[in-house]
Amino acid sequence: MAGGSWDPTALPIQPGLYFNYVEAAAAQINGGARGTVAIPLLNYGAKATVKTFYTVETEKAASDLFGASNIQSILFALQGGAKNVLVYTMPKTPAPEDYIAMRDAYDARDFNVFVFDGEFNADEQALTKTWTIRNRTEGKHFISVIGGDAATDADPALGNARSVLNADNYIVNLISGVVVGSKTYHSSAFAPWVAGLIAGTAINRSTTYAQVPADDVTRRLTKTEFDAALTAGSFVFVNDGTKVKVKQGLVTSKQKVRNMRARQAISTDITKTAEDNYIGKLNNNADGQATLMVAIKAYLERLEISGVLSGPAVGLDPNFPSVGDQVFLAISYVEVDSMERIFITVNV
Repeated sequence: MAGGSWDPTALPIQPGLYFNYVEAAAAQINGGARGTVAIPLLNYGAKATVKTFYTVETEKAASDLFGASNIQSILFALQGGAKNVLVYTMPKTPAPEDYIAMRDAYDARDFNVFVFDGEFNADEQALTKTWTIRNRTEGKHFISVIGGDAATDADPALGNARSVLNADNYIVNLISGVVVGSKTYHSSAFAPWVAGLIAGTAINRSTTYAQVPADDVTRRLTKTEFDAALTAGSFVFVNDGTKVKVKQGLVTSKQKVRNMRARQAISTDITKTAEDNYIGKLNNNADGQATLMVAIKAYLERLEISGVLSGPAVGLDPNFPSVGDQVFLAISYVEVDSMERIFITVNV
């Protein structure tokens, strides 16, 4: 029965096991279900306690807790599409050791995208890159979004240099500032909106050409400058004459945000469900191995139906023997991208 108890002595295709993977896949496809943005908040009122986590889902909740004048980054993340924001309250005038403590605290929390509270600090960005990579090697997957200040936004070459310096599959670097009404926000200040966009976008959708809630960019780039920005792996906005849009959804390694988020989702879902249902519960024999492979294949096939990937295959890795308490699987699939460059030949 779907959602029923699981018996490891049962036949390989168990509705209960399959249900777990279908639910995980559906959450990723629908978008927003995993859309948590992590923000270390710099300023807040007396209702909040220093070095404490708070989860907020609405502007009212954030305003009541932290004060209306302190929540612009939270509002941008929610406006971008995040389901909620995981806030960590930083000490007043934080020192380097406070940022270390903040990152250590977030290690024990679940979130999908990390972004600073509108601040630009090149040293902390470098340490964030190291932290993001370390978490990936330890099995925790998230995107970190960074940006620049007004001076670097004015010169796209400086923003591109930051992309090259922070090149990684899990880092997004915004190099465009924006104008919203009478206010101007440099790229670090507006980076929380990009974090919310990434967190709230389904993994079978692209952030490319997503509309930005701004009236203009602070620096309109030329075609040559756009080419240089995309070649560097920068996340950049364009004013098309009527609206502001994301030019292309890239991480700093020049991979697509869409593909990286899909990889993160697959790694996270398979690991979590294996820990919950398989590890220590299945016999490491042909039947147990088949049960595990069938469930993983079912999850990937659900993603295939929704256009996240194609051609999934799951099998035992022939290069390593699956004996004792060790199982080695080989998983393959083809990533599905969005149409982003359309070439038309007109014959007259």
